[in-house]
Amino acid sequence: MPGDYSIGLGRVVAPRGVLPQAAERLDADPRIGDDEVRVRLEWLNLDAASYRQLAGEHGGDGARIRAEVLRIVAARGKMHNPVTGSGGMLVGVVDEVGPRSPLGLGPGDRVASLVSLTLTPLVISDGLRRWDGRSERIPAEGHAILFGRSIAAVLPDDLPAETALAVLDVCGAPALTARVVRPGQAVTVIGASGKSGSLTLAAARRAGAGPLVGVVPDARQAALLGESGLADVVVEADARDPVGLAAAVPGPADVTVVCADVPGCEHGAILCTRQGGTVVFFSMATSFSAAALGAEGLAADVTMLIGNGYVPGHADHALDLYRAEAGVRRLYEARA
Repeated sequence: MPGDYSIGLGRVVAPRGVLPQAAERLDADPRIGDDEVRVRLEWLNLDAASYRQLAGEHGGDGARIRAEVLRIVAARGKMHNPVTGSGGMLVGVVDEVGPRSPLGLGPGDRVASLVSLTLTPLVISDGLRRWDGRSERIPAEGHAILFGRSIAAVLPDDLPAETALAVLDVCGAPALTARVVRPGQAVTVIGASGKSGSLTLAAARRAGAGPLVGVVPDARQAALLGESGLADVVVEADARDPVGLAAAVPGPADVTVVCADVPGCEHGAILCTRQGGTVVFFSMATSFSAAALGAEGLAADVTMLIGNGYVPGHADHALDLYRAEAGVRRLYEARA
């Protein structure tokens, strides 16, 4: 087994031998192993792509959405949307810590998980009775299990928990952007007014990139992004229309970052990127086969990166950007 700590194989019920994220079902027994942590739930936060899919499938009916989330968790022992393949994250209070846990947590710590609910053993005990099914944020009672190789952050004291969670939910995007971009590079961010998009613009600016182009889907989002001052150029365009998007942006980018939570943005992102450039996909709505085959079909010499949500120091980096950048805070407040 790689590393010194558990990667959760003992929690996999079926099929045996796969890692927890790929499992069809996990064992969420509250008894913990030596390097595990049990967390008492306060709320779950579904990722945007998953919630959008659930709301669309059930016509926005909150009761049906709630029933579907309960069904998924009961069937799989985790929140793993079978359509989008995504889950979300959680906030809770540490109940018990195994003697060999490397996570640095203690009983009573209020934490956010920085690993996906798709690999987190989970039990919901209250039937989600306090959730109306009409938002990504789900008040919940129950418990979750973190492994030795999991990641969690103690919530900061200076920010409301809801705000900290919203930032931590997407903290991998600005961290990887800061690693990838170079001073003077042109950067285009698709889905630029959202949580991950606004932090990505701020990270690119701090890294010395520019000009920064922010792509948004409608006039309201364009106005909000323009007022934030995070982008040098604001483009209102449908990112699912590759030719229209490529015509709307001022020129090919050195780096294009996809933060939109809708499917079908792959080919537009590739067309917006210069030969030899880089496309970073930070959306769980991305079809990676469509991206790979689309780039091939367009004879596009681009490096394509999957944002996996983890870069060392990503939580502190994202929280620092939120605290330091008024434009980011303005966009987050507009979404509240």
